[in-house]
Amino acid sequence: MSTRRLRSEDYNDYSSTDVTPEGSPSGGMNGFAHPESYQRFGESNGTTWYQTLIHLLKGNIGTGLLGLPLAVKNAGILLGPLSLLVMGVVAVHCMGILVKCAHHFCYRFQKQFVDYGGAVMYGLESTPSAWLRTHAVWGRRIVGLFLIITQLGFCCVYFVFLADNLKQVISAANGTTNDCSSNRTVAMTPTMDSRLYMVSILPFVVLLTFIQNLKVLSIFSMLANVAMLVSLIVIYQYIVRDIPDASDLPLAAAWKTYPLFFGTAIFAFEGIGVVLPLENKMKNPRQFPVILYVGMTIVTILYISLSVLGYLRFGADIQASITLNLPNCWLYQAVKLLFSFGIFFTYAVQFYVPAEIIIPPLIARVSERWGWLVNLLLRVALVGVTCVLAVLIPRLDIVISLVGSVSSSALALIFPPLLEIATYYAEGMHPLVIAKDIAISVFGFVGFVVGTYEALVELAAPAAAIVNTTSTMV
Repeated sequence: MSTRRLRSEDYNDYSSTDVTPEGSPSGGMNGFAHPESYQRFGESNGTTWYQTLIHLLKGNIGTGLLGLPLAVKNAGILLGPLSLLVMGVVAVHCMGILVKCAHHFCYRFQKQFVDYGGAVMYGLESTPSAWLRTHAVWGRRIVGLFLIITQLGFCCVYFVFLADNLKQVISAANGTTNDCSSNRTVAMTPTMDSRLYMVSILPFVVLLTFIQNLKVLSIFSMLANVAMLVSLIVIYQYIVRDIPDASDLPLAAAWKTYPLFFGTAIFAFEGIGVVLPLENKMKNPRQFPVILYVGMTIVTILYISLSVLGYLRFGADIQASITLNLPNCWLYQAVKLLFSFGIFFTYAVQFYVPAEIIIPPLIARVSERWGWLVNLLLRVALVGVTCVLAVLIPRLDIVISLVGSVSSSALALIFPPLLEIATYYAEGMHPLVIAKDIAISVFGFVGFVVGTYEALVELAAPAAAIVNTTSTMV
């Protein structure tokens, strides 16, 4: 899952007009698979390949990464990494499908840019079915709905993550030492419930979301990414040392827990919403296919390495976030606080997307005099909703798996293959391509249903079965 989502509105979106930006002549484009025929020249002041790669990495690396070691435990030390690799390949393939279909409609309608929702709408308009063509606008609305669910789901995850890490740091404060090599067990000081930490954090998060200027938010985003990068480096240097014998770890876990792996994994890989805005903003869009594959290869390697090393290092004691397994010395307590600092400021960036979709139409219904007050009240209400949902589901692993299964699977796996069929079926498609697209969509749908069901079953489990997220490996 990403630390920062990029909306098409953050860029110049020309999907609804024939006008092209200055320095960006309109031209044909035949698809993602044929970059040599890709004629759009991009914006003269657009991003370079290096800047685009950095944005792509930032858009795909977030809190989902820290939950992947537990996901591998739910799949097995062999089946987990293999499944992550397969899901990474499929997710990148679906990103390529989305870009290819967007290019197709840009060429057909002489548009400079088509966003995710617009591509789905145009795809439905291209189908032989009269009913689908009539209701094509619902394609855009459904994609928008899932984007809102996904973004608010990320915000719920952030509340749980912040509460768990802050609770652990405060509980172990009296036993925190300067000796990071000690193996002694630290006695936790009784402290308030993690849900009370969420409520305590709520006013600060509300104040943060009152910042509506993207330039100001970009400063916080940069600070957040630096904090999380430093934290990841420290985490890696710890887990690669003193890895115990892994012979007792199961190669494949019970099938009952595999759906939880699916939800967490697809939550981490759900960065498909970032690709079209990034490609549109490039100075030389012809380079984007290579950047996509290189960037997602780096992301997949990072996911697999951290998940495997984390599970090997902590074994059956791995927790919902690998930060909760770090020792209680000041260095690693600082890492937890540093990552929490990054996640706190990332909340505002993630919240910006659903806020800009939901709030403006509602403000338009009131007078200008009351617009600012309604705006603030709606922001308080939306943040409150994410906090309430986090309080109701105070388990980080279940929140991540549930959000991944419900919304991320639809955006990353179900919609893109169906979009390819809708876009090209009337023009003729090879039966194997159709079979491949149907197989990917069915896989995503099965993961959506089973993953959601298992997450809800785990959520309803008795308190005795819930993992104690405040215990610490030292």
